[in-house]
Amino acid sequence: MKKILIIEDETQVRENIQEILELSDYEVLLAENGKIALELAQKYQPDLIICDIMMPQMNGYEVLMSLRQSDVTATIPVIFLTAKAEKSDFRKGMELGADDYVTKPFNSMDILEAIASRFERQEAYNIKVKEAEKKVLKMQEKTQENQRVIEIKEEVFTKLIQDLTKPVSNINMAINLLKKATTEEQKERYLKVLQQECAKEIKLLNEMTNLQAFLTQENASILQKSDLLKN
Repeated sequence: MKKILIIEDETQVRENIQEILELSDYEVLLAENGKIALELAQKYQPDLIICDIMMPQMNGYEVLMSLRQSDVTATIPVIFLTAKAEKSDFRKGMELGADDYVTKPFNSMDILEAIASRFERQEAYNIKVKEAEKKVLKMQEKTQENQRVIEIKEEVFTKLIQDLTKPVSNINMAINLLKKATTEEQKERYLKVLQQECAKEIKLLNEMTNLQAFLTQENASILQKSDLLKN
């Protein structure tokens, strides 16, 4: 149930609006002056405020400025009630952040249509905000995915460099031993080691050649589980 705060110093007008709203299933809060209204707005955070402009102590413009200065009430829609219809009054209210006007004298449809229109605009705005939040969330997820791919690339290349170093070291060792070999059996053994390590090196080089095409966001999770990332 939507909650609406009525700020009106005239008892009859305030009660008439209360009756109209309650018959339309709105929850109603009442304030006879701006000071009480600001306290109620802070405490209950209504969905909408209907505020008379010409009031003693604190007029509607002053109430609106106070509402807009508080984080708790800054975004609450405000509809002004006024018997003054000059353009300067409308412009001043809009510049201060009013959302709509209803001029006195008014009937129940004037009030209800203004409220319904404001809630429709609010709902449309909320939908846009939610859509924007979803887009931002998707962008954040995309950024996180890109970051993860970068991290995986670094992991893979680090692992490949380590794996490439091992065969090279073994090849150098086998070459040195082959130079010192004195029997055919020793030469055969070191040649076999050279063939095995060269095969490993070629395999790793082939993996590096095809790695760039493979490192996509879609394949990141697969790559993370592959042998390239395992010790």
